[in-house]
Amino acid sequence: MKTTTIKKKDIAGFLDNILTEYKVFAPVTRDERVVFEEIGAGSEAILDYQNTPMPPKGILFPQTERLFSYRSTKEIPDIVVPSFEEKQQLIFGIRPCDARSFTILDTVFDGDVKDPYYVNRRANTVMISIGCTKPQATCFCTSVGGGPFSEEGSDLLMIDCGDEYVVKVASDKGTRLLEKRGFEDAGKDKLAFVEEVIKKAEASMGPEVETDGLKEKLDKSFNDPIWMQVTDKCLGCGLCTYFCPTCHCFDIVDETVGSAGERIRIWDSCMFPLFALQASGLNPRPTVKERFRQRIMHKFSYMMDDYGKIGCVGCGRCVTECPVNLDIRQVLDKISRSEDIK
Repeated sequence: MKTTTIKKKDIAGFLDNILTEYKVFAPVTRDERVVFEEIGAGSEAILDYQNTPMPPKGILFPQTERLFSYRSTKEIPDIVVPSFEEKQQLIFGIRPCDARSFTILDTVFDGDVKDPYYVNRRANTVMISIGCTKPQATCFCTSVGGGPFSEEGSDLLMIDCGDEYVVKVASDKGTRLLEKRGFEDAGKDKLAFVEEVIKKAEASMGPEVETDGLKEKLDKSFNDPIWMQVTDKCLGCGLCTYFCPTCHCFDIVDETVGSAGERIRIWDSCMFPLFALQASGLNPRPTVKERFRQRIMHKFSYMMDDYGKIGCVGCGRCVTECPVNLDIRQVLDKISRSEDIK
């Protein structure tokens, strides 16, 4: 694997060069919070940040998206599908957990039944991630198969080494991006330093969540009273799903005025009371207990059944953003350690 370096002072110029060919999204400060937005100059991107409250998921899977517009006539309805953008885009400064989250979304939107809206954006997107030298106390990426310097989902991985970044090329997209851009090869001394940086960061991670045997425990727990205990203080507000980089449920609505309208896709949440409500009036998930159980089962059991991987990247957003401090790590630990679930 090729490994190069770039000075921090050269990042803005690098991005300015990229902007001539790509639409670039990067972390910027807005209203005292860090968010991912399209930038017009390399100097707008910030490098020193922990993680954004809202994941960059919406760049490829927008919160609200027009699928097509239509106009009814007496003859054949006129349907107009939005044209897919041809210009490539780049997400710069994404954290490894978020880059990895797109590999999970890939299994959903780019599987046997492909979603052309997501698939097109994904194919035309390059990911440049920045490794986490100082993981937050709420991070548990190593418990779910990731890590603060995981390359999964990234095309380039940047590792902070003081006044410069060591850049690991993780894909063919990354190789093509670096062509003719003046990066220097990293020497053995820098690679040795990088290994120390990685070891130090991984050692600073909190206790791991026990996931071995978790799926089996969950599959046996469906009707267990433990769900009433772990959801006792949950408000059912759905914030955890909106801040989650891997949640992908959506609803589709038609907005019509007269004979014209649009079909819109919007994010939905399994934590909402109407999510599973049937036309008959029956709701198989009538309370927060059933809805919270669905969320946990989906990520740690059903995703394993369907795609062979856990549907969580351990970013910790559902921990930091929960208004009642409901910690998913404690929930999983309680289920894993329960001796009553057999």
